[in-house]
Amino acid sequence: MKNILVIGAAGQIGSELVPYLRKIYGDNHVVATYNRTPLLENVMEGGPSENMDATNGDVLLEVVKKYNIDAIYNLVAVLSARGEANPTLSWQINMDTTFNCLEVMKDIKGAVFTPSSIGAFGPGTPMDNTPQDTVMRPTTIYGISKVAGELLADYYYLKYGVDARGVRYPGIISNVTMPGGGTTDYAVEIYYEAIKNKKYTSNLSAGTFLDMMYMPDALDAAVQIMEADPAKLKHRNCFNISAMSFDPEKIAAAIKKHMPEFELDYNVDPIKQAIADSWPNYMDDSAAREEWGWNPKYDLDKMTADMLEKVAAKLK
Repeated sequence: MKNILVIGAAGQIGSELVPYLRKIYGDNHVVATYNRTPLLENVMEGGPSENMDATNGDVLLEVVKKYNIDAIYNLVAVLSARGEANPTLSWQINMDTTFNCLEVMKDIKGAVFTPSSIGAFGPGTPMDNTPQDTVMRPTTIYGISKVAGELLADYYYLKYGVDARGVRYPGIISNVTMPGGGTTDYAVEIYYEAIKNKKYTSNLSAGTFLDMMYMPDALDAAVQIMEADPAKLKHRNCFNISAMSFDPEKIAAAIKKHMPEFELDYNVDPIKQAIADSWPNYMDDSAAREEWGWNPKYDLDKMTADMLEKVAAKLK
């Protein structure tokens, strides 16, 4: 990759992926784009940026030509819980952006990274050790768009040679940006509330296990999959990747190791709970490990220690 375009650079992943990519490929070779949400100051000042609506294919093509882009990281998405409040808008943003990225890179024969999600699975999927290839019948518009995006990316690779790749992210936990309307948001919020109030009210019930990942591992995965030897990739869109699985009780126990007075109670959100209940407890990521060497660095305890330290410093 020579010149990279990051769409959705103001989001949870994009805000940290842009600086990460710039350290690897050079500041001027990574273009950050945003639309309604402004970029973080370090992202805006650290290299080129564009205010752009990626659902407009003509505008996207202009930016790709302007910067001679040969790889796109497409991070635009209306997440699960927020998507259920406006399914039409969610489908339009999620699918139009994915289609435009693939279509623009068709003639260039460039690369596109579009992450999928545990949200692509549904109630008929095996919940434990969820296989790489299995039943995918999601019950949210977010999940439906992710499955469609996986299939569309495969189609553009097979028919047009677009180097489309991706991973199925679990819930992502970050100390830089707050989450944006996902079902796994509690796993970020709980650390902030632990520092501020020493207590947290979870909107998911005890025993609700979900795959999770700390942001440093999520960033590594985004680069590793795009740099992987294509000859070794049997799967492209998308690889299961996992780092840890926990429920609210387990994350609270990890916090109590550092903060014994921390308290957890519950006020379950029925919409988020129904979504979470349809997702896997933990995924089998052996294909990613075998085909491109996936190996996360953070478990729950290591992540918790780092999150509490970073969030406490941030809230001072």
